[in-house]
Amino acid sequence: MDAGISRTSAVGPSSGFGAEHFGGCFFNDERLTARAVITGDALMRHPGGTLPAKLPKAELCAYYDFANNPKVNHDNALSCHCQRTRRQMEQCRGTVLILHDTTEGDYSGLDIPDLGPIGNGSCRGMLIHNVLAVDYRQREALGLVGQILQIRRKVGKNESVKTSREHPQRESRLWPKGVEAVGRPPEGAVWVNLMDRGGDSFESLDRQQGLGQFYLVRSRTNRNVRVKDAGGRWRRRKLHSYARHLPTLGERTVVVDGNHHQIAREARVRVAAGPVELPVPHVKYGEHGREPLSAWVVHVKELEPPAGQEALEWILLTSRPAATRAQAWERVDWYQCRPMVEELHKAQKTGCGMGLFQFTTRKALEVSVAMVSVIAVQLLRLRDLSRQDDGRPAGDVVDGQYIEALSLWRWKEPRMQLSAREFLFALARLGGHLGRPSDRLPGWLVLWRGWTELQRLVEGMLLGRLKR
Repeated sequence: MDAGISRTSAVGPSSGFGAEHFGGCFFNDERLTARAVITGDALMRHPGGTLPAKLPKAELCAYYDFANNPKVNHDNALSCHCQRTRRQMEQCRGTVLILHDTTEGDYSGLDIPDLGPIGNGSCRGMLIHNVLAVDYRQREALGLVGQILQIRRKVGKNESVKTSREHPQRESRLWPKGVEAVGRPPEGAVWVNLMDRGGDSFESLDRQQGLGQFYLVRSRTNRNVRVKDAGGRWRRRKLHSYARHLPTLGERTVVVDGNHHQIAREARVRVAAGPVELPVPHVKYGEHGREPLSAWVVHVKELEPPAGQEALEWILLTSRPAATRAQAWERVDWYQCRPMVEELHKAQKTGCGMGLFQFTTRKALEVSVAMVSVIAVQLLRLRDLSRQDDGRPAGDVVDGQYIEALSLWRWKEPRMQLSAREFLFALARLGGHLGRPSDRLPGWLVLWRGWTELQRLVEGMLLGRLKR
């Protein structure tokens, strides 16, 4: 599987990063494709800051023309990268997790009339629904398989269920649209859509089953389900109550990341699982079939939470069996990969400056979101690759000039035979990571800082050679 982050070649841009992720975009104009490739390479070299900070003046003006060209739009600017991701998914021999989540792009300061309310309604922008494919065995982001942009609408106070269901801008449509972007997996492939509570709708689950996909979603509501009793008779139960009373299959610790709701810790949890049937909702809020869905519920609960902390609890619905302890823990391990898509959102906003755009048209804004989202995935992949110890040469990841410049900075001599892991740990050191035994593994942010600083080292090295 190709792992290239930023490679250029003396034979021209056709073999570089930009060509790999944007060279297959079809704009019905070769000049536009060439501009996408040039811009992709430039953005990868300088991912952070505003567009004027990323692109030289001539390239910046050319990019403005590109983004506003009527032949260019968000979907075709992202198409080559999504097709590349799909090919990598098909090459994976194990489970592919497809992480769905929505973030908000805040563009309140822009004079673009057709943006919608976000946050508490006082800001303006758009919803950005990312669909990120991950190789579960390697814990490696493969790329975006889809991205849906939507303007949030104002819902009328007396709007009927039928009117809401049929509205093309219904916000809950984002999840089925993300599922459709994935498409039907190859025969025998295990592609699992991983969603938080926003994706827990009968419409979304039904769409996944119809496309031959699997799902693991955190339950949002204590819905009615049907379960079989000891005599084989169907009984109606409340999902959450039923899950909490299932017999324990096992106990172990899980790592809990800290946030404003909880402290970081290793939590001792129990796991339980059981089969359920999801009946068709009486009120049809979405577009779905009329057959019930068979699923499994997996319950995870912290046994002894720290004082003052609410116990960790996950109630998960999955279409993959969870009949044994090993299967139940595997579903838990899958769900623990979900924060990767939240890291992608941070990479889009903090790493690539997605919120710093200054455009006057929505179309140019959407094209730019597509372009920098591809770069954000590569920043995320830097972290993933740094955690793999597979002996992969650094030359498979980056061009030789990056290896030379970084090794000269770190060891005062060129070391062209570095492994990818050694290169990325040196890159983290350049970004401020101390590398002490007690330190955590470098994250994408410190690697991004190192990558940004490395561009200056490479440019200085090349300029010095030109001067000589």
